Amino acid sequence: MKGDKILTRMGDGERVWMAIEQAREDVALGSQDAGKKGNIAELCAEDQERLLAILAEPGRIVSVSPGEEVVVTDDGAALILCSGSTDGGSGLAIDRQPAILAYERTFAPDTVSTGIHDYSFKPVKAIMSNERQAYASTVLLTTAPLFYGSQPNLGLYFQPDGPHPNPAELLPKGDVQGARQSQEEAAAHLTRDMVFVGESLYEMGCEGLNFDTAGSAGDADFYAALMAIEQLKMSAPNMAIEVGMAGEFVLGMHGQIVYRGERLAGMFPHQQVKMAEAAGADIFGPAVNVNTSRSFAWNLARAVTFVKATVEAAGIPVHANVGMGVCGVPMCVETPIDCVTRTTKALVQIGKIDGL
Repeated sequence: MKGDKILTRMGDGERVWMAIEQAREDVALGSQDAGKKGNIAELCAEDQERLLAILAEPGRIVSVSPGEEVVVTDDGAALILCSGSTDGGSGLAIDRQPAILAYERTFAPDTVSTGIHDYSFKPVKAIMSNERQAYASTVLLTTAPLFYGSQPNLGLYFQPDGPHPNPAELLPKGDVQGARQSQEEAAAHLTRDMVFVGESLYEMGCEGLNFDTAGSAGDADFYAALMAIEQLKMSAPNMAIEVGMAGEFVLGMHGQIVYRGERLAGMFPHQQVKMAEAAGADIFGPAVNVNTSRSFAWNLARAVTFVKATVEAAGIPVHANVGMGVCGVPMCVETPIDCVTRTTKALVQIGKIDGL
């Protein structure tokens, strides 16, 4: 702190000095925004003051107290060692397997993960034999549970990348029914591919499957993920399944798709988790979008409010998505450690998450 100001950031990562009273007001407004949009309880006055205290801590890096540590899963964190700088990676001249082993043995994470660089199920299917071999050889060398991660990414099933008519072209023509039908057919296609990949990896001893960025193409995308989980839990019952969402709000690109009698369009995290739980998912990862023009205090208060409501509604572990542009972390390639650690501390102590 400097007088009555704290050094903090904006949603795009810009460092700013902010008056403590302004930060307090932004915390209240951020929580209020989440409460209004999600129709959930805002953070109580005590929680808001605790959040403000975390924001105002003088250290660049903050942490929870001993005994408050939580489990960490990821969506290919080890691959940062071998990915390029455009993805925030180190660009080392090594393959996936040595990157995963170096990550496990250097940073001692709770879990490790792998996947292809495209990180979508559709291209994985075409190289399944290679991925089976790669997973099998890596899992024999790792100690921590090895997850295989990929995105449903329904968009790849629409023309020109896929076989189904593109809803983005049909909707401007007024063909709403055609757009909906195309999404339903694409979702069925995607479900088959996800089940195929999951079952193929399970035969090789896959310990966990991560459906990452679920719902990125809207409600049909989320529906396909739920249906795939449901089927995989019957054919691959011992494989853990994690669902990480694409955003706080399920976009109604279709608008009428229902799962277990509930319309998916418009669902917020505390509602999404119940669908994932019903499908048979073992871990749920809520994602709360960041507004780059708002302060870190506003974004974090908003994220904690949504996540706290999600944890209260959940019957399965909640691992909040804490990465670039979600759950309070600023939208920039190299996520600032001061914000990341404050976000994790707030989500643990106030949001009561089970993991990250």
